[in-house]
Order: sequence, then structure tokens, then C-alpha cells
Amino acid sequence: MPERMSHNVVRMTGRDPHESGRAATPLELLFDLTFVIAFGTAAGELAHFLAAGYVWEGVLGFAFAIFAVSWAWINFAWFASAYDTDDWLYRLTTMVQMVGVLILALGLPQMFESLHEGDHVDNGVMVLGYIVMRVPMILQWWRASRQDPERTAVCRTFIVTLVISQAGWIVLALAPTSIPVTFVLIVLLILIEATGPLVAERMMAGTPWHPHHIAERYGLLVIIALGEGLIGTVATLSAIIGEEGWTVDVAALGIAGVGVTFGMWWTYFTLPGGDLLHAHRERSFAWGYGHIPVFGALVAVGAGLHAAAYRLEEQSALSDTETVLTVVVPLAAYVGLLYALYALLTRTFDPFHLLLVLGSAAVLAVGVAMVAAGASLTWSLLVVALTPWVTVVGYETIGHRHNEDVLSSL
Repeated sequence: MPERMSHNVVRMTGRDPHESGRAATPLELLFDLTFVIAFGTAAGELAHFLAAGYVWEGVLGFAFAIFAVSWAWINFAWFASAYDTDDWLYRLTTMVQMVGVLILALGLPQMFESLHEGDHVDNGVMVLGYIVMRVPMILQWWRASRQDPERTAVCRTFIVTLVISQAGWIVLALAPTSIPVTFVLIVLLILIEATGPLVAERMMAGTPWHPHHIAERYGLLVIIALGEGLIGTVATLSAIIGEEGWTVDVAALGIAGVGVTFGMWWTYFTLPGGDLLHAHRERSFAWGYGHIPVFGALVAVGAGLHAAAYRLEEQSALSDTETVLTVVVPLAAYVGLLYALYALLTRTFDPFHLLLVLGSAAVLAVGVAMVAAGASLTWSLLVVALTPWVTVVGYETIGHRHNEDVLSSL
């Protein structure tokens, strides 16, 4: 799209899915800032609940929070890739959606607390945030349905499933049920809404989303999620410095926090997502939604490091071993999900990847064994932080050849 000096309303006819040089816009980057707050709130609540010993309530609330936040982002990202007009009407509807994300983030602590109390899931404020987001989103789909006649049926499919599922969320918020029943109904509402993109993209003409643009957008949200690792590192370092001053432990933990974050960044971007999505658009559905647990794992690593800060300040009900596990479990999940996404998108299996997974598991096991045997929490975390570097070293020495073969086959 050529650079424009004004932002008068233009027809929403759909972007060219093969547009050269397509990249994230300043508006998309601004929109993503609201998710910094949402992810940070979810991570902070998880760390607080873990430190208080409310592990299962914290994990359940965190899973729900990450789903809600990621689902909102995915809705916007794919629509923007297909229909971003960057006119004043599009900009203002995006601003309203940003307000909705902030309301969603404000409702997360209330939802976490309701899980601890155990009566019902109090997601009223979260649903209000979704209403604020969904009204402009439905208006955008309606606008596209009127101005892109070739895809009118596609756009209306999204509108119908969005309206039905959102009505269900409102009913669920106004008529609180028990926690198990609530989550069963939540799964049902998710399936209803997921029907929209499944039918529209697989059984109809689909939307003109741009594969390299989508891959870049997901990569940018991964970086935002990784930011929680740095925040958790600073919180942990502050705890040590406040108690002991600048020590060797401070240096070790600083290296661990930055090292694990940098390693996860490096490993994620070994996947040539844009090229593969360009060649296999039909694989986008599972790849796109499969990122939700990836975002969760990345944010949870940061929450685990924050939980370590609580432990070092002696404000945690967890033992040293349990605290290390708050980092080990999401880090293990990330490694497994990374290779699963790679296999899903490339439809290949490299035996060398299995060796890298086993090597990563061995490093995690050593870190846990160390703290269980009496080693300090700090040095155990330093060993755990080496986990993504197994993949980095393996990829840079041998694994890159598999990537080259996959890309050449395209």
C-alpha cells in the first residue's frame, strides 16, 4: 500500500496477499503495547498465586487469562492482515479495541481471586472488555462484507460466529455457574467461535491475509511475551540486591534470566514461518491457534522467575525445588511446543530434533536435581537457563541443514 498523506475513508476491498514489502504498521505496534500490560498482569497474578501456595488456582487462572488475551490479539491480527485500510475509521475502531484490551487486563485479578474463593469464575470485567473489543470488530467485518463483494459470505460467517459466541459469554457472565460447569461452557463457546475462521478459510474463499506479515506479527508478540522473562529477572535481582547487595549470585542470576530469554528468542526465529505459510496457507489454522500455549509458556517462564524473587525474599510458601519447577515446567513446555509447531508447519521429522529435545530435557533434569540435592536456587536456575541453548548450538552446527532442505523443497 503506497504511503498516504491523509487518512480519508477508502473502500475495504482487501489487501493483496502477495504484496511486496508488507510489514507491521505503527498502528499495529501501538495496539500490541496493550498486550504488554495484559501479559504482565497475567504473569504477576501467576507469580503471586504460586508464591502463596495456590498452585492449581494460579495455573488455571493463568491458562484462562492467556487464552483470553491471545484470542483477542489473534482476532485483530488476522483481520488487519487482510483488511487494514489505515483510514481514520479503521484507526478509531482500533483505538476502541485497545480500550477493550485494557479493560480485559483490569479484570484478570478479579478472575484469579474468584478461582481462589472457589464459588464461580468472576469474569464479568473480562467479558466487558471483550464487548468493547467485539463491537468495533463486528463493525469492521460488516464494512468488509459490504465493500468486498467477492468475500461477502466469508465476512458474514465471521460476524455470525462472533455474535453468537459473544452473546454466550455475556450470558455466562450474568448467570454464574460452578467452576467446572463454567469451563465446560467456555470450551463450547470457543468451538463455536473457532467455527468461523475454520469454515471461512477452509470451505469458502478465505480472507486475503499476508503470510509474511502474519509471521512477523506473531514474532512481534513472541518478543512481547519474552519481555516478561526480563521483568522477572529484574524482580529476582532486586530481591537479592535488597538482601545481600551486589554478589556473585546477582551476576549468576542476571546471566540466567537474560540467557534463557535470549535463548528462547533465538530458537523461535529459527522457524521460517513466512516462507512456509506462503507455500502452505492451508496449514495456517493449527499454526495460528497453536501459538496460544507458546505465548503462555513464554510468559510463564517470566512468572516463574518472579516467583523465584518471592522465594529469595522469603515471601513464598514454595520450597527451592518447587520454585525451580515454576521455571522448568513452562520452559519444557516451550521446547516441546516449538518442535511441535515446526513439525506441524513443515510436515517433516528430523531425527536430530529428537536428540535436541532429549538434550534439553537432560539439562532441565540436572537443574532440578541440583536444587533437590541442596544446591542454591540461583545456581540451579543458571543451569536451567542453558536449556534453549541446546537447540541454539544444535541448530547452528547441524540443524540448519534440515531447514535449508525444507526451504529448497518449496
